[in-house]
This record gives sequence, C-alpha cells and structure tokens, in this order.
Amino acid sequence: MAVMAPAFDLIGLVVTDMAASLSFYRRLGLDIPPSADTEPHVEVTLPGGLRLAWDTVATVRSFDPSWSPAYGGPRMGLAFRCDSPEEVDRLYEDLVKAGYEGHLPPWDAFWGQRYATVHDPDGNGVDLFAALPAG
Repeated sequence: MAVMAPAFDLIGLVVTDMAASLSFYRRLGLDIPPSADTEPHVEVTLPGGLRLAWDTVATVRSFDPSWSPAYGGPRMGLAFRCDSPEEVDRLYEDLVKAGYEGHLPPWDAFWGQRYATVHDPDGNGVDLFAALPAG
C-alpha cells in the first residue's frame, strides 16, 4: 500500500505586534481585513491555495509555554515574485520610505532576476524578485 506524503499547506509566522506585521504584508498586496489587526491568530489563503498565518507570541505560548524566538539570525525567508524589475524597485522603495528596514537594495542578480530584501517588523527577511528581460 502506497503511503501518501503530507500536503504542504501553511506557513506560520510568530509576531510581536500583529497590527504592525499585517500592515507590512498588506503593502506587499495581501488582502487582510483591518479587523484582523487585533486578533491573536490570522490567516489568508494565497493564490494556489497555500495559506500564510500569523500568531502572536502570547498565542504560541498558550500551547507551548517554553517557546522562544530564534537567535543568531533567521533560517528561513519569504519571497514575493513581482511582475517586473521596476516593480521590485518601486516596492522596495515604498517599504523603506514607510520605515521598514531595507537589507539588500535592488540589484541584478547573476541568476537572471532583479532582487531585493527587506525585513518585516519581526526581522524576517522578505525577498522581492522579478525576471530580468532576456538579452
């Protein structure tokens, strides 16, 4: 009998300030209702069916009292595909002007993409990328 692999379904983020985190991800185009800002758990379904969820530290500690944030740097990041290299530049600039930490300004990566990295309010790296024109 074949054993079915579990389906990858959800990416979860633990956040210090729900409203601040959701504000950042709204700027990236996610449709998150304003009423979610005061919730202890929020999730949205992304195109393709994968879900992205946010939980406050208090929520996570309610079922895992020993939970503590990672230290020494993140080990995972999120990446958002943009429609064009110009959108990478525009979105990076918009986020930095809004007060979010720019980590790597837009550059043309050797693998054929315009790429940039910003940090969300909890210090998670969020990459922005788009294919460079062929040529």
